[in-house]
Amino acid sequence: MTLDTFLNDLPHVAAQTEPAIVKRKSRDFYWYSPALKARLHGLAAQAVVMPRTTDDVLDIARAARRHNVPLTVRGGGTGNYGQAVPLQQGVIVDMTEMNRVLKVEHGVARVQAGANILALDRELRGQGLEIRMFPSTKRTASIGGFYCGGSGGIGSVRWGGLSNPGNLLGARLVSLAAEPEVQDLRDREVFCLQHAYGTTGIVTEVDVPVEPVIAWQDLAIGFADFAAATAFGRSLAMQPGIDRKLVSVIDARLVPYFPHLSDVVPPGHAIVIAMVAPAAVAVVDDLARQQNGSICYRAAMHEAEDDPTRMPLYELTWNHTTLQVLKKDRSFTYLQCLHPAQDMLESVDTMTRLLGEEVMFHLEFMNVGGQIACAGLPVFRFTTQDRLDAIIALFRAHGVSVANPHVYTLEDGSPRQQIAPELLAAKQRNDPMGLLNPGKMRSFTPVAQETPA
Repeated sequence: MTLDTFLNDLPHVAAQTEPAIVKRKSRDFYWYSPALKARLHGLAAQAVVMPRTTDDVLDIARAARRHNVPLTVRGGGTGNYGQAVPLQQGVIVDMTEMNRVLKVEHGVARVQAGANILALDRELRGQGLEIRMFPSTKRTASIGGFYCGGSGGIGSVRWGGLSNPGNLLGARLVSLAAEPEVQDLRDREVFCLQHAYGTTGIVTEVDVPVEPVIAWQDLAIGFADFAAATAFGRSLAMQPGIDRKLVSVIDARLVPYFPHLSDVVPPGHAIVIAMVAPAAVAVVDDLARQQNGSICYRAAMHEAEDDPTRMPLYELTWNHTTLQVLKKDRSFTYLQCLHPAQDMLESVDTMTRLLGEEVMFHLEFMNVGGQIACAGLPVFRFTTQDRLDAIIALFRAHGVSVANPHVYTLEDGSPRQQIAPELLAAKQRNDPMGLLNPGKMRSFTPVAQETPA
């Protein structure tokens, strides 16, 4: 492509070509994986464009079609699988200037896709509301990036994964069809954008459910061993009478990597990290004592979140657990697992016995199809690709689903090694030339490239 020609078609859209900035905007957190680091390091786009309106995005889509320019859409850049890394250069579409809350009514917030999630939640808090689910990267992630690149997070113990019906109510999307157009999606139609890495269209607005705000309390609850912590975590996650937004179980060997907790958790103790409503704290304390646990840390989540010198405990959970370890030792990596809801405790016990000292276990309880299951994000030292593959195979051989975070295509990262037919159909319909994040959907074959006008 001729970059100048493409940018000349967008006189009203801000653009950046400074190499250092373009390189930074071409990265995400793929370096969590040694395999992805080796494959994706050094890849970069040729320019960044920064739309402010859906009309700007429509103009970008038309120019991309006209000049056969690959586009990689980016929000906060907090993904872990190289979602925001351009494999074929082209242009980064930085959505973060599209960051307004457009309206809030009847329990639904219509929000521009580039809105920072922490800023969004603060604005909603002023109206007595909050979003139902957010990632551990809340301070930096965008709402569109969360839905297009994530799968669940804080709130999943109650509401399940992002793809569960009701967790995304609608969206506005710009296609790269023969004549790019704006599409308004509702209900099941939004499936085509969820966890699709921006391959099926450029999302400009989303409709997300909100609920009355709760003054969530961060708790760290200590237990003498991991099995006891896991049993309590499961029990807490299943309590229908307790308002809880987060239930995580942390191996004792991970605690020394955690700021703020390593000095208050008894040495050698595993912990359960929880976010519960103020009225539930005494109940949780009583339940913990019945199972020989005790609360060793409590803080108001919002106060810690709003203080740059402190850390809300959700930043020690989900994949932030891995980040806390990597801050001190880059030789570690992780997996993304899902233990079966049935026989969950037996499944976790089996894998901890099989992998012993090699793996530090970390669990996130979530609602899966109406049952409480737990995601596992085990942390371990990377040695060789063969050993990594063997650990993945061991989990799968014992009935634990693995979404491999060491690959960058949608298919290879799926537990089933394939994508849904509806997703492929949306790609063929909305991006027949394969210009959106090319290389990330390997089962898709683009139509012949058109001659630039």
